[in-house]
Amino acid sequence: MTAPVPDFKAIRIFLMDVDGVMTGGGIILGSRELELKRFHVQDGMGITLVKSAGLRVGILTGRTSEAVTLRSRELDIDMVYQGSGNKLKGYATLKQRYEFKDNEVLYIGDDIQDIPILKRVAIPVCVRDAVAEAKKYAFYVTSSASGDGAIRETVDWFLKKRGDYNVIIEKMLQNWEEEVAA
Repeated sequence: MTAPVPDFKAIRIFLMDVDGVMTGGGIILGSRELELKRFHVQDGMGITLVKSAGLRVGILTGRTSEAVTLRSRELDIDMVYQGSGNKLKGYATLKQRYEFKDNEVLYIGDDIQDIPILKRVAIPVCVRDAVAEAKKYAFYVTSSASGDGAIRETVDWFLKKRGDYNVIIEKMLQNWEEEVAA
């Protein structure tokens, strides 16, 4: 049985996990205050692209990290929920706070704590190195590994399926050229 094709145009929210999705899943701990995470620069551009397509971008993560706070600010991410031991509870909080519905969400996850959300959203996505249990619920599984361009791949795939990838790219290029000419 194949999953029904989602309504790509109905998606308003691009929501993702951090560890194992935006990052490779490794966590580097130093002193009590130091936690390092490696983010892929192309994923950042993917977030910029999806925001220029008019979507709101969000992070829902089980851990709390200053690195996530900093990266979220850099990328002007609209909604950030950290420290969500129960991701479904965090998801419900975001839905209420930002007033969106399940059928308006693309969510990227990688592990069993993401399954309750993957089961609810319109477009469930897993990264290539997600656990098999989570992949069972994915409409799309990236060919890129977590922290290695999987977000960008998902954005490109989504915008192409929606039919406005080329328009978004051209608009961004034109805006940059106009800024230089001004």
